[in-house]
Amino acid sequence: MGMRTSFALVWAIAGMIVATGVGCGHVTHTTTEIPESAGNDTSLGVGDIFDVRVFDEAELTGTYRVAQDGSIDFPLVHRVQVAGLEPTQIADMISARLHDDGIMHDPHVSVLVREYNSKRITVLGAVARAGTFPMANGLTAVQAVSLAGGFTSLANRNQTVITRSIAGRTHTYRVRLADIMEGDAEDFALGAGDTLFIPENIF
Repeated sequence: MGMRTSFALVWAIAGMIVATGVGCGHVTHTTTEIPESAGNDTSLGVGDIFDVRVFDEAELTGTYRVAQDGSIDFPLVHRVQVAGLEPTQIADMISARLHDDGIMHDPHVSVLVREYNSKRITVLGAVARAGTFPMANGLTAVQAVSLAGGFTSLANRNQTVITRSIAGRTHTYRVRLADIMEGDAEDFALGAGDTLFIPENIF
């Protein structure tokens, strides 16, 4: 058996294991829809980057990175502990601080996450740069492949497998990325901790 054939066989076996969950107690789904039970964790952690917008107050609107102690330094109210909180909780807390400290009478605050550095996704297989990447707000499967430098020439795009942990169990979803890229299917929205595996074509 030649080296090229052996390499392709290894990729094929790896893809089968990921897709079927052999020996791992996986539950396999053939879908591009995210299950409602996914329950993705959207709380903020160290290194995460987000925007705070205060309506009609440009000087209080800005971009922040969560410090090692889990806080940010917000104008006028100073240190605010945000680690472990959801974006809406952070917005409510800043709004309350602005009101309670007598800074604003009726502040309207919103928080939009730019990048989840504390939460990551993994892209493996037939891509240019396999590895782990920060979970960005609204990141999709196609965008994740782009982060990994795109497909290799041997990528079997329509056999992509996405693996996700839900309530302590591992679920896998077969996703047809080629169809998505051609506009024939809806892109798959990712969650923190997801793993994408793109197998190679076997010739």
